[in-house]
Amino acid sequence: MTETQKNPLAESFNALSLIRFAFPSMVMMLFMGLYTIVDTIFVARFVDTNALSSINIVCPVINLIVGLGTMFATGGSAVVAKKMGNGNTEEARSNFTLIVVAGAVIGLLITAAGLLFLDEIIWGLGASEILFPYCRDYLTIQLIFASFNMMQVLYQNLFVTAGKPTLGLVLAVLAGIANIVFDYVFIVLLQMGIKGAAIGTGIGYMIPTIIGTIFFLMCRSMRKRMPVAGSVAKRSELHFCKPDMDASVLLKSCSNGASEMVSQCSTAITTFLFNVTMMKLLGEDGVAAITVLIYSQFLLTTLYIGFSMGTAPVVSYNYGSGNVKQLKKTVRICFSFISGISIFVFLFSLLGGESIAKVFAENNRNVFEITKNGFSIFSFSFLFSGCNIFSSALFTALSNGKASATISFLRTFGFITVSLLVLPRFLKVTGVWLAVPLAEFFTLMLTVYLLCRHWKQYHYF
Repeated sequence: MTETQKNPLAESFNALSLIRFAFPSMVMMLFMGLYTIVDTIFVARFVDTNALSSINIVCPVINLIVGLGTMFATGGSAVVAKKMGNGNTEEARSNFTLIVVAGAVIGLLITAAGLLFLDEIIWGLGASEILFPYCRDYLTIQLIFASFNMMQVLYQNLFVTAGKPTLGLVLAVLAGIANIVFDYVFIVLLQMGIKGAAIGTGIGYMIPTIIGTIFFLMCRSMRKRMPVAGSVAKRSELHFCKPDMDASVLLKSCSNGASEMVSQCSTAITTFLFNVTMMKLLGEDGVAAITVLIYSQFLLTTLYIGFSMGTAPVVSYNYGSGNVKQLKKTVRICFSFISGISIFVFLFSLLGGESIAKVFAENNRNVFEITKNGFSIFSFSFLFSGCNIFSSALFTALSNGKASATISFLRTFGFITVSLLVLPRFLKVTGVWLAVPLAEFFTLMLTVYLLCRHWKQYHYF
């Protein structure tokens, strides 16, 4: 059996085959974005815009949960894929199992701590008396599903590392459809309000978690019974096993994936700053408008994130195996694709911003006008964000957590925070809309510098 037959990551990818390999991850992330944004659409249209604002108020807590999951997922995926590339398959399986178990335990700890200090968290995030009841209902249910949220993020990355990106896509589609269906049932038919939105999202988390766990358990069973012949076992080298309790693996995963954690924590803080600033300038309607922009940004950047997720294990594998020629080819294809898709997303956002605003705020003219005006400026951020997101993922895949974290920190926190603290004082609401495009532009300058600086070390060009 050749190496390519044993592990799909060993394939000599060209542009078409690499995009095809990453495509399931892209669609998967798109569906994740869709079923995340579906909550806000149903809440805005079938509850009210105050409920929409409350989702953004508690969003920093969700960012923290997703950030922890993504840190373990991307950092752990780099560790596991590199060891698979080096031929240390048994060690890779042990590390994989340990990472998954750690994610589940952390999710349970978040649930306990969050419910214990629930009211303090909500007031601390800046909820007004009007928004507090909505925030409490939504966040309580989200915290109950914290472990499922963590696990589905882990599996979405590790399916790719296991050479099964299509399975991740199928599960993401199922989760997205389930969330849409349950949102309709709970919010529209049963009139459960924002609680229904939270329950629908939680069920969406459960689907990839439960099926993913069954899949990796089946892989183990198949290998025991048919170590060579089994179709599932033959194509997937990863499965659960008794893990070695090696704390250094978790520390390495955290170090490698630090940029993703930094990104989510930074997003949590900047979301808080956006909320506070817009509440001061325009009240609850301003918070509703920034909610639409933030969730739309997440949806539109899923193409960048999904492509980066899908190609990162290929980069890690070729780096681990010392295949410099294929590493260069892969990175060159990735940057070409990201450049093209960035132009597409920018034009879609610029020309379709009014339509997006109407979907959310058809029943509130003030929120609609604020959101529409925001899109005309905010859209320019998509020209730069794709390269920044992929470059951060690239350095993570190369086990350079420091460079990756630097890009993510300045992109999602440093430059935005400075802009939000300074620009609104002089430009009011326009300053708020300019914060993200300026942050992405300055980050791009830094990204180019870091890529040039580390070129001789990794030889990716």
